[in-house]
Amino acid sequence: MASITSYGAAREVTGSCHLLESLACGRVLLDCGMHQGGDAVDRLHDEDFAFDPASIDAVILSHAHLDHSGLLPRLCQGGFSGPILCTPATAELLRIMLHDAVGLYLRDLEHKNRRNARRGRPLVEASYGIDDVETALSACVGIEYGKPYALSGSDTATLCFHDAGHILGSAICEVVLQEDGQQKRLVFSGDLGKTDSVLMREPAQLKEADILLMESTYGDRDHRPEGDTVTELRDILRETWSRGGNVMIPAFAVGRTQEVLFHLGTLHHRGELDNWRVFLDSPMAISVTQVYDHWLKLLDTEDIRALDDQGKTSLEAFLPTLSLTPDTEQSMAINRIQSGAIIIAGSGMCTGGRIRHHFKQGVWQANNTIIFAGFQAQGTLGRLLVDGASHIRLFGEEYIVKARIATLGGLSAHAGQQQLVDWRAGFSSDPVTLLIHGEEQAQKVLAKRLREELGCEAQIPERGQSIEF
Repeated sequence: MASITSYGAAREVTGSCHLLESLACGRVLLDCGMHQGGDAVDRLHDEDFAFDPASIDAVILSHAHLDHSGLLPRLCQGGFSGPILCTPATAELLRIMLHDAVGLYLRDLEHKNRRNARRGRPLVEASYGIDDVETALSACVGIEYGKPYALSGSDTATLCFHDAGHILGSAICEVVLQEDGQQKRLVFSGDLGKTDSVLMREPAQLKEADILLMESTYGDRDHRPEGDTVTELRDILRETWSRGGNVMIPAFAVGRTQEVLFHLGTLHHRGELDNWRVFLDSPMAISVTQVYDHWLKLLDTEDIRALDDQGKTSLEAFLPTLSLTPDTEQSMAINRIQSGAIIIAGSGMCTGGRIRHHFKQGVWQANNTIIFAGFQAQGTLGRLLVDGASHIRLFGEEYIVKARIATLGGLSAHAGQQQLVDWRAGFSSDPVTLLIHGEEQAQKVLAKRLREELGCEAQIPERGQSIEF
């Protein structure tokens, strides 16, 4: 009997981690992500595995976002020595993501220990380091979409990746087990992309599964059509331009940043971008954008044709008003610009990164606008702002929020409710369906729709709950 246990992204959005156990494949983790929100140092030191990392035989990684991959170095430090299976593009992105994450973590830890020393408090030891990152990266095995891989070195367990359409390299993970003379098929959706998302292809539609782990981030609502959202973006920019302000866009370095650049480039070529100066103020996002350029063949062919029509071979060239600011001094110089600057900076949920420094300079100015283009998890600064906070704390000080707060849900990299229902309806079999990677209220709404429209009694596992199949 095989079983699946959810140790993260169970009735919550972040921290994706699910343990598959079977005689056919041993003990295999589906993702190994960190939770997001709150103090980064405290959060990492609170992340404890509910299993022995040394007992894990392999990790199947759906994509490179840190809420799916961020604890891989901790897993290696704890004794894990098996392969980390992912697509080649994910492996390339993972090198950027994990190096950036450990750098930020060690810097924050240094600051925290400096404060502790001044206050006579005990110092905090690092929970992982650069060596652990390198160990994790060296364990990565790149597997192309559609090519079966023998999980256990034999034909008793086979893994196959399919395009999830979420970000570059993202995968729907299909595992076929031969157990007790029976074949059992597990499908793990990872994060599913929207069907109308720019740059990305539509998520692959699988037909067969015995058990399905399906994301439910937007299980309670649909997104606006992408075209309507771009029009809304144009109008927000025009309105802010007329007020003489700046625009700050907290952007996820992987996926969202590249889509925002594409849309801004499209507006520029239509003559609808005014004279905005665009700054990509994130070393990681700059590196990731270069990886996207390298893997253009994996992206949506129609959108890439739009680049070719302009004689461009990269996203950077597609937007000639774009300036890259990898250095700290360049980033600080942006804050001297009083109006006409679009600042795209990490992190996407405002839990760290340069966006918080730009907020310090601009969140209290009424002529500025902050545009959120992605999901904001509970407990994050981004969620506080979206929920209408009148004051926020940054770097130990309180700031009044006067900037306009705008949300562009149509730019989400996740499937909306109807797309999730349609994707589940595409299965010709009737798999046991587990809703993961979503807040509980959104999951309940989605479960109700699945029951009413498809007769599917979806389950919503709790953290630590095991389900046999």
